[in-house]
Order: sequence, then structure tokens, then C-alpha cells
Amino acid sequence: MGLRDDINRDMVAAMKSGDKDRLSTLRMLLSAIKYKEVDAKHQLGDEEVVSVLSTLIKQRQDSIEQFSKGGREDLVQKESKEVEVLKGYLPPQLSADEVRDIIKKAAQETGASGPKDMGKLMKAVMPLVKGKADGKLVNDIVKEVLGG
Repeated sequence: MGLRDDINRDMVAAMKSGDKDRLSTLRMLLSAIKYKEVDAKHQLGDEEVVSVLSTLIKQRQDSIEQFSKGGREDLVQKESKEVEVLKGYLPPQLSADEVRDIIKKAAQETGASGPKDMGKLMKAVMPLVKGKADGKLVNDIVKEVLGG
């Protein structure tokens, strides 16, 4: 059973239980998935659904930051609840130490040694951690490993 089936099943459960916040978040997620499928002209696989999830989470986190600056705590809470629901569908996240190990191994394989090699190293690392680690965390650790 795929990730999309899980989302559909959870949406029906949210409808039956009357959980309006979860229901609206899942509807928004399914809408984003369907929109991406129309663009791609095929049904999305689990990896592509995880990519959509990551994009939506990043958008929500950016909104939370902006709403916090604007003093809109009501909207911060709404967006935070949506992030929590969306994160429930991501694969288990890697710890900072696991990400650091992957980056160090990739740095050895690619020969990346300084800040000028950051692009090359990021290109090698991102496919390995996609959907399993936050891009900002990866970027920060790559800078640390390369001494930037």
C-alpha cells in the first residue's frame, strides 16, 4: 500500500472523527499531489509524494517564520499544526550525526576539501538524504565539514 493510499485512508478517518484541522491539511496535501500529477502526467510514486510533502513543509516553516515576525500567533499555531500532520507522512528522519557521517563519506568519495567544493558535495549528498533530512541541516553540516 502506497503513501497516497495512507493519506486517503487517514482523510476518511479524519472526516469520520470530525477532526477538521487534520482533514483540511490532508485535503490540501492531496490537492498538491493531484496538481503535481497533472503537471507530471502520471501518478506519483512514494518518492515523489515525499518530495511534495517536503515542499509543503518548507512552505509552512517559512510562513511560520514570517507570521512570528508579524506577531500573528494564531496563524503560527495553525501552520505549526499543519507541519505536524505533514511530518507524520515523511520517512524517519536522520539524526545530525547520521547526516554528518554521510557527508564525510561523500566528501572523501568526491575529494571535496574546501568551501569551493560545496556545490559538488551538496550534489552528491542530497540524493542520499532527500526526504530523510532537512536541507538546512545538511547545508550547515556541509559548511562545517568543509570548514566554511
